[in-house]
Amino acid sequence: MKKQVSVIIPNFNGRNYLKDCLNSLNQQHFQDFEIILVDNASTDDSLSLAREFCPEIKTIVLSENFGFCRAVNEGIRASKAPFVLLLNNDTVVDPDFVGALYEAIRGKEKVFSCASQMRKLTDPSKMDDGGDFYCALGWAFARGKDKPYENYEKAGRIFFSCAGAAIYRREVFEKIGYFDEVHFAYLEDLDVGYRARIFGYENRYEPKAIVYHMGSGTTGSRYNEFKVRYSARNNLYVVYKNMPALQLILNLPFLLAGCIVKYFFFRKRDMGGEYLRGLKEAFPLMKKEKKAGFRPENFSHYLRIQLELWGNIIRRVKEFR
Repeated sequence: MKKQVSVIIPNFNGRNYLKDCLNSLNQQHFQDFEIILVDNASTDDSLSLAREFCPEIKTIVLSENFGFCRAVNEGIRASKAPFVLLLNNDTVVDPDFVGALYEAIRGKEKVFSCASQMRKLTDPSKMDDGGDFYCALGWAFARGKDKPYENYEKAGRIFFSCAGAAIYRREVFEKIGYFDEVHFAYLEDLDVGYRARIFGYENRYEPKAIVYHMGSGTTGSRYNEFKVRYSARNNLYVVYKNMPALQLILNLPFLLAGCIVKYFFFRKRDMGGEYLRGLKEAFPLMKKEKKAGFRPENFSHYLRIQLELWGNIIRRVKEFR
């Protein structure tokens, strides 16, 4: 019988975290879901560990490490459930996690995704992510990071969902496209959430779905050269791809200011060069890849997005407090 939810876990050498993640899924109160593990050619024994610990798990084994986007796309296409729940392998979820996300999106046809309340695995009293936002400075940011989770107990709209622990309405991917594999990793969730917004869908935050996240379990740290370079590259690519020409011109002064601030931020951490390399790598992508075509029928959606991009500058400043 077809399940209502497919939980898709991308994996690359995740044996240090995978057992705890699967164990927490085995303890869910809501049971109408399947687990699909997509392995990016791991060289450790995480795949055999997963099969041994969770015999009913479905596995897809890729021939090389194609990155997060290709992995989750393979999982989504293999799924038959109406909802897909993407989950990082370095997470542990509460017993009501899957059920809470399912109830938050079920029956709400204009909701594309619902994000969970992500707390720090190393300090569960603190937030890791309370919903993701994007501003005209070209900054994507997680609301509530390092702050008490009690301050983020209210559900509501967000700009996009962190794909590390979020549920998506599967049929919408057929309309707006899947995760863009050009990204490889980082900001692919911003891109797909942005596209959904252009089509008039909502992304929401559901605090009843609680997940504990190690963070950078695959790449190793919050700031590293790989993450800085790819995030810088992909950020410019997202803006170029999704903003019509006039909107790009309108936001150019903000985007330039945002890049300058980011450069000095990473320069203090001896990664300014990697940030600039990432920006440079974005330009060949802009020449090679196609922009999302402007859709006049969605003009009101573009307008709402732009107002949010400006308003989220204020939201970002408040997050520093």
